[in-house]
Amino acid sequence: MELFIDIVLFTMLVMTALAVVRTQSLFATAMLSGVFSLLSALLLVTLDAVDVAFTEAAVGAGISTVLMLGTLALTSRFERPSTHSPAIPLFVVFVTGATLVYGTLDMPSLGDPNAPAHTHVAPDYIQRSPHEIGVPNMVTAVLASYRGYDTLGETAVVFTAAVGVLLLLSGLRRRRRKEREDT
Repeated sequence: MELFIDIVLFTMLVMTALAVVRTQSLFATAMLSGVFSLLSALLLVTLDAVDVAFTEAAVGAGISTVLMLGTLALTSRFERPSTHSPAIPLFVVFVTGATLVYGTLDMPSLGDPNAPAHTHVAPDYIQRSPHEIGVPNMVTAVLASYRGYDTLGETAVVFTAAVGVLLLLSGLRRRRRKEREDT
């Protein structure tokens, strides 16, 4: 049953990605991107990566969609026709995808008891965290303490992205005012 759910979610992800690529409406693209992030979060939940799913739902489906909609409020609603060939961007996407697939070929199988995470990392966390952290729940201990800097880094990245978008939007607003004054 879990395999069926994974296949359905992957199919929906592919269909959403194709819809994002095909649509000319930037509003529809923003909404479909949020849907894609939400479907990704659901897929991560089925893979028992709830903490990553939560981050994907909050950042991908939440903050990113709001920032894109805010940008659309100041720009055009539809994409302009492309003046160049899509061959180079398509080539870059395929090379990047092939590199990512190649990079995962030597990873251990999912659930392999002899994987380094199960033989080195997990026993160390199980042994040290009750004394170092004092939290009885292992997941909470890892997320709140050992991955605290990671969470702080993610927060800094989201904050930096929001500031960057606001700076870009303020420049666009100034440029529009100047164009109105010139006419």
